Amino acid sequence: MEIVAGCAVERTGSGEPLVLLHGIGSRRQIWDPLLPGLTGVREVIGLDFPGFGAAAALPSAEGRFPAGSVEALADAVEAVCAALDVDRPHVAGNSMGGAVALELGRRGAARSVTAFSPAGFWGRGGLAWCRSLITGARGLGGVVPAGLVRTLAANPVARPVVFGPFSAHPRRTGADALAADAAALVAASGYADSARAFARLSWARALGPDGEGPGGLARIPVVVAWGTRDLVLPYRPQAGRARALLPAAVHVPLPSCGHIPFADDPQACLGALFRASARV
Repeated sequence: MEIVAGCAVERTGSGEPLVLLHGIGSRRQIWDPLLPGLTGVREVIGLDFPGFGAAAALPSAEGRFPAGSVEALADAVEAVCAALDVDRPHVAGNSMGGAVALELGRRGAARSVTAFSPAGFWGRGGLAWCRSLITGARGLGGVVPAGLVRTLAANPVARPVVFGPFSAHPRRTGADALAADAAALVAASGYADSARAFARLSWARALGPDGEGPGGLARIPVVVAWGTRDLVLPYRPQAGRARALLPAAVHVPLPSCGHIPFADDPQACLGALFRASARV
């Protein structure tokens, strides 16, 4: 792992480059269940956004976009790619990272985009629900001792109750990984900025007739994959808006998968990823 342009970056595998982007309060390791199926055919570039995972928050500065916003995070990814001499990689993202992946595609900075439950297809109620659920989990994690979180993660009865909002099948993820994910959510110094910036994130506005339109997304393969048991960004209303706003994209339901679907069904997630990149 190395720090590049403010992001914590880990490179592995060989082949066409694929950049993996996590969600708010998350970390690059959420993609680990997919790595055995990726590293033999892709150079995988997993990164932690500034203020998340192993990456410290960047010093406050006046940028062209608000700190922690999807646009600012897309700038950070472009800076990482420039530093690594990677031109227009395949990009995949989950939740907030899915929105960043779409923004990179819109800018023409991605060769293909796979967005897993991307943020920004919410209505007003969906936005409030998402922020309250994740912020509540973060607040609760901040008052529960780390040792107890690890104990709950290892308990087969408690595990689905505690971690079920984010994964449909948390028993398929190891206790250590679940506890580390919870600790990353609590420790994320970039959380407040990104949660605040969610208020201005709306694909209906950006892609609609009064926005900038799809831009580069109209010229590259785009797959939007959504867990049918997503409790954070519920499948039916938000995936429906994504279909309406991105009619040229391939829309893939992930049956019995939650908001972070990679351990729920690695093969289905790999199928969505390769469906995008194989169309280039």
